[in-house]
Amino acid sequence: MRVLLIGANGYIGRFVADRLLADPAVQLTALGRGDDADVRFDLATGSPGALTRFLDAVHPGVVVNCAGATRGGARELTRHNTVAVATVCEALRRSGCGARLVQIGCGSEYGPSQPGSSTAEDAVPRPGGPYGVSKLAATELVLGSGLDAVVLRVFSPAGPGTPAGSPLGRLAEAMRRAMQSGDGELKLGGLGVQRDFVDVRDVARAVHAASLSAAQGVINIGSGRAVRLRDAAAVLARVAGYGGSLHELDAPPGPLRGPLGHPRGDADHAGPVAFPYPDGCGSWQQADVRTARDRLGWRPRINLEESLADIWMEAACRI
Repeated sequence: MRVLLIGANGYIGRFVADRLLADPAVQLTALGRGDDADVRFDLATGSPGALTRFLDAVHPGVVVNCAGATRGGARELTRHNTVAVATVCEALRRSGCGARLVQIGCGSEYGPSQPGSSTAEDAVPRPGGPYGVSKLAATELVLGSGLDAVVLRVFSPAGPGTPAGSPLGRLAEAMRRAMQSGDGELKLGGLGVQRDFVDVRDVARAVHAASLSAAQGVINIGSGRAVRLRDAAAVLARVAGYGGSLHELDAPPGPLRGPLGHPRGDADHAGPVAFPYPDGCGSWQQADVRTARDRLGWRPRINLEESLADIWMEAACRI
């Protein structure tokens, strides 16, 4: 099976590439903007016609799209998350390859949900920010394309390679700096939210399974369990061997901006500044993952403690 992977150098894409390369039945071709891609192509600016010519030449059986942007203004997010997917869908429609499309969506497409509830695929999406809106628009393009396609709505990915700017990445960095400075108290804000964390390696397994399946439509990929960020912080402290105390700050009124937390005594901050979890999903999100089990034969295998240990290992090695 020849697979064309778009976005192989991204956070999720790197693990998808590793997973696909481990399958001896897969012939993998990587398309992206970087110099190390097999084929250099920018989905946000390239034409569907140019991509169609490449698809006809390579003739993949599956196209996996892991490309996209998580940060930036509405215009940039739309260009990389929506226009880029429109290019992929149009190129596949024009091409004679007949490839199946596996699109990586996100839990932010759903927006806020009722605390205590599990969000299933039939929930009405109400994204709470431009990122979720841009990803939802991409999902709608895929579902309306008439292609053999599936969208994997990935909730909160964690584990090795977690971006330093993500909430868990910032948490690990704050703890690393506290331990480096010998600070016995770590003040943190914004820890009240609860999210469904799923290890990025389990996400890669789901992509592999979706590539081989005939499942179509939307499928949630998560752990099926919401975890409070303050509980994740406690687990991270344990795996890091941090012996100090974690002090949670109350969120101040008004706009909330800045890093997740700073060790006490940082010269450039009077104290850490709390901020909301930046996905527009409010205080709670938990995936209903029964569809992934039933249609893909997929279940998460890696627990959050292992994911956090890998996040800490990378943070601890940072100079």
